[in-house]
Amino acid sequence: MIFTVIVISLLALIFIVFMVLYNKLVKKRNEVNNAFGSIDAMLKKRYDLIPNLVATVKAYMNHEASIFSEVTRLRTRVNQARSQNEIIDSHNKLASNIDNLLMIAENYPQLKASRNFLDLQGAWNEAEEQISASRRYFNAAVTSYNNVVLSFPSNLIALWFGFKPMMVFQIPDSERQNISAKELFK
Repeated sequence: MIFTVIVISLLALIFIVFMVLYNKLVKKRNEVNNAFGSIDAMLKKRYDLIPNLVATVKAYMNHEASIFSEVTRLRTRVNQARSQNEIIDSHNKLASNIDNLLMIAENYPQLKASRNFLDLQGAWNEAEEQISASRRYFNAAVTSYNNVVLSFPSNLIALWFGFKPMMVFQIPDSERQNISAKELFK
């Protein structure tokens, strides 16, 4: 009789631990998905600014056609991206080209003085700041999730139910290079 009670109690305890750990994994995965949704919303905001920015700048810079065609090509690629990594990579490349466009725009005094361009540039900077905050939130959520997925004993449940570690958001190698302040002030 006592043996049966001990076995049932032990099984109940194992089931409760299993249930708690499984629910923790699901919660952490949902937090990551929510964080990525935040990045996605901010990337959409930035994406929506691009046609207005390009149209404004294009009026002043007719001979910079290669940049405009590349921005258009990358904007189309963003719509075709499916996985989180593809979406992030596409947006990174698009943002890099827009940054190049904004740097080239510095050579056009009439454009720099345009109220419309200044408003768009301000909106672009605000979107970039919001994306940066969303990336930090996403990376924190992914790290927390990965800690649960890779820690014992939850790693056993994660393995059993197919929970896999996720990648944190990383910047492209081109953005990791040191910036020369001397070159910026030329």
